[in-house]
Order: sequence, then C-alpha cells, then structure tokens
Amino acid sequence: MALITTVTLNAAIDKTYYMEKFPLGKVSRVSTMISVPGGKGINVARVAHQLGGEVLASGFVGGSNGAYIVKELDKSGISSDFVEVEGESRLCLNMIDQSESTSTELLEPGPVITGEQIAEMKAKIGLLAAKSAIVAFSGSLPKGAPASLYAELIGIAKAAGAQAFLDTSGDALLEGVRAQPYFIKPNEDEVEKLIGRRLEQESDVYSAIGQLMEQGIGCVVVTLGAGGSVAGYGGRLYRVRAPRIEAVNPVGSGDSFVAGMAVATAAGRTFDQAIRLATACGTANALNVQAGDVRQDDVERLLEQVQVDLIS
Repeated sequence: MALITTVTLNAAIDKTYYMEKFPLGKVSRVSTMISVPGGKGINVARVAHQLGGEVLASGFVGGSNGAYIVKELDKSGISSDFVEVEGESRLCLNMIDQSESTSTELLEPGPVITGEQIAEMKAKIGLLAAKSAIVAFSGSLPKGAPASLYAELIGIAKAAGAQAFLDTSGDALLEGVRAQPYFIKPNEDEVEKLIGRRLEQESDVYSAIGQLMEQGIGCVVVTLGAGGSVAGYGGRLYRVRAPRIEAVNPVGSGDSFVAGMAVATAAGRTFDQAIRLATACGTANALNVQAGDVRQDDVERLLEQVQVDLIS
C-alpha cells in the first residue's frame, strides 16, 4: 500500500479521564485514565495504522512531552519523522462525565514555532511528500505559524506529487483551501465561512459543495454530526448516512473519518468505497474510550450499515 504521511503541527499528549461525575468547583475521583500521543494528525496516523495502512507521522514536537509522543508511536509500530522545537508539546485533557455522557476538553496552546523551524518543516514535507501518495494535514496551527502555512505546505506536497488532505478550521482553513487540497472535511459552520453565506437548509449545503469543487478541490465532505455527511466528488453529490450507535467517546471520530478516506484512497479504492470506509471508521471510533482508535471488527460490521445515496 502507498505511504500516507500525516502532519500534526501542534502535537499533543491526549489524556482522557473517566469519572462518574465531573462537577465544577469540586474534587473529582478518576476511575480510568488513558494517555496516548495525540493531536488530530497523530489520531489519523493511529487509525490508518490500525486499518493496515502504511503510515508515517510528522509535525513539530518539543521537550519531554515530545519525546513521549515519539516513543509511544514507535511502541505502537508507527514510524515518525518530526521537527524538534524548544518548549513542551501540549497536553490535551478530556473529562468524561459518565453520568451525564458529557465530554469537557482542556487544550493547552503548545510551543511557539520560529521561522527557522517552519523552514525546516517545509523542507521535510518536500522530502516526505516525494515518497507519499497522500499527505494529510490536520489540526490547529501552533503559535508563531502564519495562517498561510498550510497553504504553503499543501503547495509543496502537491509539487512533489502527493495528494493533500486538509482538516483544520478558522483562518488556517480559509487560507488552506486556496492551495486546492484534494480533500477537505469542514462542518456546516466552517462551510459558511468558506463560501461567505449562511446555510439555511440542506440544499444550501449542496450548492456550497459544488462551489468548493469548482474552486479546484477534488473531494469535499461536509459533516453533519450524527446525521452523517454530504459529499462531493467528481462533480457529483452524495448523501451519506452513518449507522446509529450509543456513543462512548466521540472525540477523534473526525480524525478516524479522515484516516479511512486516506487508506481507501491510497489503496486505489473507488470513491463509494472510500466514503463508506471513512464513515464506518468515524462511527467505530465513538464506540471506544480512547480518541482516535478503532477495532477492525467494528469497522467491518458498521461498513455494511453505511448508506450512500446519489443526490445529483
């Protein structure tokens, strides 16, 4: 299978705390704690690896937290090639209140990146993209990085012959789409910012996707939460409905979706096969306590329940 490189410019250690209750202003006892390398791109790498894809994780890491991220990726069989920076990679905490089935996240900002380190990252992306089928850029930009950085990196990856996936938000997304990545996965709020108008009904999502495809983006998937997604590919529109489940922890489901799409695309699967696998992976992730984690048997079972209908 062709290589998938994931890029996490603001890598993290993800810690998930499970508690019977999580009341504000009181001491809470943690029943279960899970600690794993995180950040959206690393979640993509982990799920792609679980699906049998050939994957390499890159991005910025710093300090003892960064060393932990690299060590734990290596232990799980995921190759990595990061740019090391000063300061500490961030901690991201997810508090799960089991009685209310709520998730509360606390996200540290992470280290400040210098111009020299950005130049090093650009050079690395050029080298990695030259041997990759897909380079998937995911997550927020670190402090010190310009909003245009993803657009610049996408241009470098495309020039080296790789397909670029982009999953981010805010100004990074607005700037990034100008470089015409192959794949984006915005939600409804993000689409409104991309096209500059409100979406009043689902048909507005259809026209927005068409507009983005006309701008040169090959595959546009607008996520609708538990309602599934609307996808555009090859000038056609598709309504995708996800299987209904009792979610345990939905954090990381979007990253798992990207991983499924990347693995299927790198393997030369059809769009229908790719969107089905992506949807099954996003759903399977929500069945697990750990973010960015799927079980193969869950994916295979859910794959049969994904519904894809041609809209136009």
